[in-house]
Amino acid sequence: MIAVHSWAELSVFLAFFALVTVMGFIASGWKRADNHAKLDEWGLGGRQFGVWITWFLVGGDFYTAYTVIAVPALVYAVGAYGFFALPYTIIVYPFIFVVMPKLWKLAHSKGYITAADVVHGTYNNRFLELAVALTGIVATMPYIALQLVGMKAVLSAMGLQGELPIILAFLILAVYTYSAGLRAPALIAFVKDLMIYVVVIVAVVIVPMKLGGYGAVFSAADAAFQVKGGNTGLILKDAQMLPYATLALGSALAAFMYPHTLTGIFAARSANTIRSNAVLLPAYTVLLGLIALLGYMAHAAGVKVSSPTDVVPVLFQTLFPGWFSGFAFAAIAIGALVPAAVMSIGASNLFTRNVWKAYVNPAVTEAGEAQVAKIASLVVKVGALACIVFLPTKFAIDLQLLGGLWILQTFPALVFSLFTRWFRAPALLLGWLVGIGWGTVTAFSDGLVPVHKLVFGGDTYAIYVGLLAFAANVVVAVIANLVLSAVSPRPVSSQA
Repeated sequence: MIAVHSWAELSVFLAFFALVTVMGFIASGWKRADNHAKLDEWGLGGRQFGVWITWFLVGGDFYTAYTVIAVPALVYAVGAYGFFALPYTIIVYPFIFVVMPKLWKLAHSKGYITAADVVHGTYNNRFLELAVALTGIVATMPYIALQLVGMKAVLSAMGLQGELPIILAFLILAVYTYSAGLRAPALIAFVKDLMIYVVVIVAVVIVPMKLGGYGAVFSAADAAFQVKGGNTGLILKDAQMLPYATLALGSALAAFMYPHTLTGIFAARSANTIRSNAVLLPAYTVLLGLIALLGYMAHAAGVKVSSPTDVVPVLFQTLFPGWFSGFAFAAIAIGALVPAAVMSIGASNLFTRNVWKAYVNPAVTEAGEAQVAKIASLVVKVGALACIVFLPTKFAIDLQLLGGLWILQTFPALVFSLFTRWFRAPALLLGWLVGIGWGTVTAFSDGLVPVHKLVFGGDTYAIYVGLLAFAANVVVAVIANLVLSAVSPRPVSSQA
């Protein structure tokens, strides 16, 4: 069903969408090696991306379409609590600087393509490898679906209702990702990020000018939150501070465990490329803070929506001419394509190396690996698309909350091994199982809200459930390792 809001808006949107589609197909010949039929060529772009390409690629799959839609929506709905994404991005960059170059060096020297490759190479345990691989694949699926949620929001705002427009968009994505692999999102990320920067900078300058300045914006938002009451407002309530802090910390620890963010790391040219990116990436945090302010601006503009997800599209349509809102919507939609492509590639790399090659066809050739990964990337996209077409949008959002909890449980197996070999694989596997099991059961019993309330000494503490599950994971792994060490000490020559 089509009921076009503005033909100028739709025309600009389609023009930029066509531009990135052409770029996606051109990318198959960009920085191409002599032998393209290898998994690290298709799935990691030949491990040759320098500082700027890596900066755009990592930023492109870390700051997604759903970020542009969801962060202002949360700020619009609850106020200051919605800004928890800012400290978590600040926390994560020192982590990248310290940890990711070590991980890159190990992966580069051994030819590893996935996190599960690293885990298997370190512990020589297929069960732990499989646990990390399946966790990455399952946690990524709802994350891709959320990119569709962001795209669907702007398509609906333009009057393109129903599932057909989003299906067509993802069919195009599937075709050029199949052909070009990681090179396609890496090339498109340049356009996507520049467009997002233009949109946000124009918005944070023009919108306050139209609404009477930032003083008027904050006053209007404050008045709206006072009417709404509850845990909303421009300043965090006392009860919100602990969940705010634990959400930020847990999200930071989980962020670079996802297959798509690690794919950007493994595709870098050198360890120094990653360190340089850790220094440059805070520019995206500034951008994220400006994006979050759109939630306050929507209150000042008098935006009323049935779903907070519609806040950003309605704000742009209210305050800007059709051609610029079309440009903004194109930026958001392209911001869905880049991370969705990298996510599907990351998940397909895991399936190919750590499921197919490990259990189905250990003798698969390099060309065979690349072909399996291409097919798997299509299946992953279709699965994510099915989540949006056949399941309620809220279900996809709830699954993504679980995805963050799940992927965080792979942290000990992947990161601890970079600094110590004290842990044994069975102990890490048991810790993973407890973290996944307890966290999932607790999240469902709480109604899939991100924080869990603990009662201790008569006081109640609300803490991010993923971080609690991670703590249980580590404690169990430590205890199990102590027991294993007591029962079966390692030979002195093998201790590290």
